[in-house]
Amino acid sequence: MTTIGLIRHGITEWNRLGKAQGTSDIPLNELGRKQALDIGNRLLPETKWDLIISSDLSRAVETAQIIGSTINLSIHHTDKRIREIYCGDIEGTTEKIRLEKWGSNWRDIDLGIESFEEVGKRGIEFIEEINHIYNGKRVLIVSHGALIGLTLQQLLPTTFPSTNIHNTSLTILNNTHGKWDCTLYNCTKHMI
Repeated sequence: MTTIGLIRHGITEWNRLGKAQGTSDIPLNELGRKQALDIGNRLLPETKWDLIISSDLSRAVETAQIIGSTINLSIHHTDKRIREIYCGDIEGTTEKIRLEKWGSNWRDIDLGIESFEEVGKRGIEFIEEINHIYNGKRVLIVSHGALIGLTLQQLLPTTFPSTNIHNTSLTILNNTHGKWDCTLYNCTKHMI
């Protein structure tokens, strides 16, 4: 059985302000660093993990580094495929700015935003590759909310018709004989 632990990065200032981050490389804020330490401390006494893989964006890398230093693992590698959804023209904007600039139907305008299907597809391809290469291992993956949520929706559509992934939440996927199962979803019990 392969086990994959999906963790969303810690909070950033843009998260706090409600700005669309997408692939903009925004660092963690102090609360985000504390959240990363909290999940690292949660994972320490739990089951041992074999490796950590992270998105190449700094908010995910820093989260993975903090977790890794707590559970005594270095980042195995980073991968661009598990970056956040590319948000096109809306990156760096809040909902208020989007409404002012493009009106209430801004979601219907082509603003260069990556499609949900494409995000989910690259997430699935990555997860399947990890399952193949690291079969039987326990792999932590530090990524982003939309990437994790859209991957879950495509991987297990009847289980996840919609998702809302919290910062530093833990979701556990298991693959047994080619079949995926989610045993923990969006868990934030470490955030007291």
